[in-house]
Amino acid sequence: MTLEEMELVKEIEAIMAYKFKDSKLVIEALTHSSFYYPCKSAVTYERLEFIGDAVLNCLVAREVFVSYPDFAPGLLTRLRAANVDTEKLARVAVSHELYRFIRHKAPQLDKQIQEFRESLLDYPIHSNGLLDPPKALADVVESLLGAVFVDSNSSLETVWEVYRRLAEPLINPKTLGKHPVSELHELCQKNRMEVRFLREKWDESTCIDVMVDGNMVGSATYGNKKEIALNRAAKAAVDCLKNMLANENPLSLTQTDLFS
Repeated sequence: MTLEEMELVKEIEAIMAYKFKDSKLVIEALTHSSFYYPCKSAVTYERLEFIGDAVLNCLVAREVFVSYPDFAPGLLTRLRAANVDTEKLARVAVSHELYRFIRHKAPQLDKQIQEFRESLLDYPIHSNGLLDPPKALADVVESLLGAVFVDSNSSLETVWEVYRRLAEPLINPKTLGKHPVSELHELCQKNRMEVRFLREKWDESTCIDVMVDGNMVGSATYGNKKEIALNRAAKAAVDCLKNMLANENPLSLTQTDLFS
């Protein structure tokens, strides 16, 4: 192991408050598939990410199950998902600056990470599907947890101690937001409105429109992922409908009126 790698391991151990027996696991956990390009046989973090993902889901499921004994499975599932999804894990990587140690040669990754860091200012807890975090950020958190799991002789409690400290504050029932698409459907169902998403234009203009009772009440454009455009269009529609309902405006308003 080089002197640079040894220093890297020390910094990671300080952040995670965990001393590795096998330092090579840390290097493996931080190595993106692009680092050795075009060689495809080199060891990257993918195997550790696999086990880290499985262990983390199990631990967070146990945590919400024990913490909220009266909650139905549906709400427990939402709480578990919110604390292990790509955005939550990417936030962990940003808040503890783990992104600085990712070994990669991906051309756009640094730019994507910077854009994600800046976007967090608008969503201090979670965006509920409105942000597009770089997957590598979440991957490296899972791979480091996988490394702890392997290094600690499969100790679930050790992994949980590390993650709980890194991920604080965990998302709880009070901070758990609603996914914009689900919120839109609930709002329309409650008010007996028909909602429809127009997605045909996305392939050409990366735009998705939301129609409610024949009126366009929301629209969003996002070129990278249709899912993000859909979520943002739903959020725009929810905000518009809530404003209309608060002011008792009928849905017979024209499109211009809705967005004025």
